[in-house]
Amino acid sequence: MRFLPIASVFPAFAFVFVLSFVGCSKQQEVKPYTIEQFMNTTSIAGSSISFDDRNVLFSSRKTGVFNAYAVPLTGGETVQLTHSDSNSVFAISFFPSDNRILYSSDQDGNEITHIYLREENGNTKDLTPDSAARAQFYGWSHDQRSFFYGSNRRDPRFFDLYEMRIDGFQSNEIYRNAEGLDVAAISNDKRYLALIRTITEHNNEMFLFDRTAGKLAHISNHSGDVLFSPETFSVDSKDLYYLTDEGKEFQYLKSHNIESGTSRLIEEAPWDIMYAGISRSGRYRVSGVNNDARTEIGILDMETGQPIRLPAMEDADITSVRISDSEKFMTFYVNGSRSPNNLYVFSFEGGKVTKLTDTMNPEIDQTELVDGQVVRYKSFDGMEIPALLYMPRQAGPDNRVPALVMVHGGPGGQARFGYSALKQYIVNHGYAIIDVNNRGSSGYGKTFYGADDLKHGNEDLRDCVEAKTFLASLGFIDTSRVGIMGGSYGGYMVLAALAFDPTQFSVGVDIFGVSNWLRTLKSIPPYWESFRKALYAELGDPTTPEGEEFLKAKSPLFHAENIRRPLIVLQGANDPRVLKIESDEIVEAVLKNNVPVEYVVFPDEGHGFVKRENEIQGYKAILDFLEKHLKRVNG
Repeated sequence: MRFLPIASVFPAFAFVFVLSFVGCSKQQEVKPYTIEQFMNTTSIAGSSISFDDRNVLFSSRKTGVFNAYAVPLTGGETVQLTHSDSNSVFAISFFPSDNRILYSSDQDGNEITHIYLREENGNTKDLTPDSAARAQFYGWSHDQRSFFYGSNRRDPRFFDLYEMRIDGFQSNEIYRNAEGLDVAAISNDKRYLALIRTITEHNNEMFLFDRTAGKLAHISNHSGDVLFSPETFSVDSKDLYYLTDEGKEFQYLKSHNIESGTSRLIEEAPWDIMYAGISRSGRYRVSGVNNDARTEIGILDMETGQPIRLPAMEDADITSVRISDSEKFMTFYVNGSRSPNNLYVFSFEGGKVTKLTDTMNPEIDQTELVDGQVVRYKSFDGMEIPALLYMPRQAGPDNRVPALVMVHGGPGGQARFGYSALKQYIVNHGYAIIDVNNRGSSGYGKTFYGADDLKHGNEDLRDCVEAKTFLASLGFIDTSRVGIMGGSYGGYMVLAALAFDPTQFSVGVDIFGVSNWLRTLKSIPPYWESFRKALYAELGDPTTPEGEEFLKAKSPLFHAENIRRPLIVLQGANDPRVLKIESDEIVEAVLKNNVPVEYVVFPDEGHGFVKRENEIQGYKAILDFLEKHLKRVNG
């Protein structure tokens, strides 16, 4: 499910190793940091290398709101290119032959994104000005005279494909999406489109549309549940590279030859290959593997057949690789539990690595932060559940700490390694966090991924409850002081835990969670139409009497009288996915139980909070709530 913006193959010793690691740790005094200090770490994202290999474009929240910035490829001072003080600006790309840029922005989180032009003199223009339509950038044409984008201006349910020339910024519709398909890749010669029809979360169909012949060919003939994900075309437009899990637990990379109709295996791993791409001339092929909640990047030199040796980054992952059109340079991010995103550039000629940003607040000593550790435990039925454990340095046999069971969004999301100011803030103040990949999470094979279908709020919730048993085994956790926290679908799990198993957790932290599945599934944004039926197949169909009864039974709002534990709810007023009324009604219902409830609403946020001041307010409210209702329980 797309609410946010995945049986282990590791042997049993991974579990034993973590217990040993935690057991050997010593209780330590830790300097407490404020949320303002954590949030003064600068959030950055995205990258694009300029046509002349001189600058790198990226997005930064340095001012408190995301804007576009540029930094020299050789390192140096960053330059702010956009100056929004309200709506976040996310950089898309430099132009192919000059220093103009494209960026995207919406209105206070409403997800009606538009594509904007910033001229070199600083003037800006909305290139997709329809106020009711959403525009999505799909990439530059190979001839670099235009770019492709999707827009639902014709029909709010479907994204048609448009091409906008940059010599006047006039756009033409080049594919009318009357059948509810999703455009996934465009060939360099503009002749072929790779398309997907979603059937369920575990099954789809892949098509090839020949624009010259005007024919749509079904190229994924299969039986059973199989997923296909077109990634890119070969430089000569003769082959389509795609990911699939056909016949296997994990996704692997194949190519489809358009002329012969035959496919061949390109790459596979003992985990999901998450994405794949090729550089402009085809010199390099990049793939990203989801290795036990970490990103593992591989780059193959197609001329030599040899892998590129990437720099070693201790306790951190390389992510978000972008190769310049010249194929001389590559940008990437480095991110770890204790290290926020930093942007680097790598030279293919000589292997030199240059760090372009330093985002950590110097007031914070990173050695006082904690690394996440992979753990696994058995659930109620014997299924092995992976999770990421963050243990505060204050914890010890003589100082058993409170804990939070954290649940990711989705439901098909995944708890992954990476810096989180909220997690580090909470752990720094003496709480353990176990970030659970309950059944239904992606990244652990399609059997595990499908194990919660039509069982939400039941088996997946029991996986989270069983995390308490694991925490008790560590010897450092006070299991009488364990709360549950989550956002989006994870927020639903918080409410489900408090309503359906009301004595298991001491408190709940609900961040824009679903309280009424009937309303949520009936009110999904119109542009989700292509996978609406897939949501119904996974979660329940609200349009049938049977489905209505089923979903009502799973909706915490209709069982709110059972909630007896303190609750805090955070919500964006402009959220198009989980409407504000979802939180309004659950807060009102729980207050009738004479239960402590706190409610924080941000009038200028949507599904996820992106403004720094709002995050400061929200995260501080969460810790204050925990200090009042969890840390001091039985204390």
